[in-house]
Amino acid sequence: MSHRLFAGCLVAIVTVLGLPLAAQGPRMTPDRLAELAKKPTPRLADGKLDLNGTWDHLGGIEFVRPQALEGGSVCVVGCPPAGGAGRAGGAGRAGGPPAAPPAPNFPKYKPEFLAKVADLSKRQVETDTALQCQPTGVPRIGPPAKIVQTAREVVFLYDDVNGSFFRIIPTDGRSYRKDLPASYLGDSIGRYEGGTLVVETVNFNEETWLTDNGAFHTKDLKVIERLRRVGDTIEYEAVAHDPAVLLEPWKERTQTLWLTDREIEESPRCEDRDLDLIQDGSHHDNPR
Repeated sequence: MSHRLFAGCLVAIVTVLGLPLAAQGPRMTPDRLAELAKKPTPRLADGKLDLNGTWDHLGGIEFVRPQALEGGSVCVVGCPPAGGAGRAGGAGRAGGPPAAPPAPNFPKYKPEFLAKVADLSKRQVETDTALQCQPTGVPRIGPPAKIVQTAREVVFLYDDVNGSFFRIIPTDGRSYRKDLPASYLGDSIGRYEGGTLVVETVNFNEETWLTDNGAFHTKDLKVIERLRRVGDTIEYEAVAHDPAVLLEPWKERTQTLWLTDREIEESPRCEDRDLDLIQDGSHHDNPR
């Protein structure tokens, strides 16, 4: 797993293993998600689905089942069976048997760009700006942690390992802003298609990746996100369009968010202090 992203996963792991956030509820399961989806789906006065709220999704590492081992260490992947040798008494309360990581889902690049992807991936510690406290970009940043919805616009708020970020998305027919410099999170506009909020984002810089392992993009990247509320859940999907380098649009795995009463907090300050101390800068697999 890459250096900075590993740190982000450790934040989630420590949270699951017993800090106050973990005490506020068990890990999400498919059965619980199904129950939440059966609840009535609220609507605003104008009939649109109500997307307001704080939404949890465990940052895409739901498959991680960390276990506290003897001596105070934490096993992240390849852990012994729950209840087996090597676990301290009462440890592993983070939940259940290990779950297999999701199947690989990587953008399909044109043949002439495969060498570049491989080189960036090999040197990810050096080339991945997400490991240098920069915004991770869209769609890599994932779904928002909080949504504020009005008649004119929707605001996405993020509690990311690299900092607190926001996106303001007009939904009243406004077009993209003119003379806006390219940025990490781009320029977005939104519209409603039935019960789905559709967000289209353009005007990205070329400093971010679509996902880990060298998945670069060009300045012409366009990302289309769809959010549909079902009960107390939101189905979130994102598709990246970059025909200059991709053989076909790349769709991230659909994620299910669930409503929570736990408010987001300001992200800790991200400081890049470790790159000069790394002993092994080679690529490490990321189980996400």
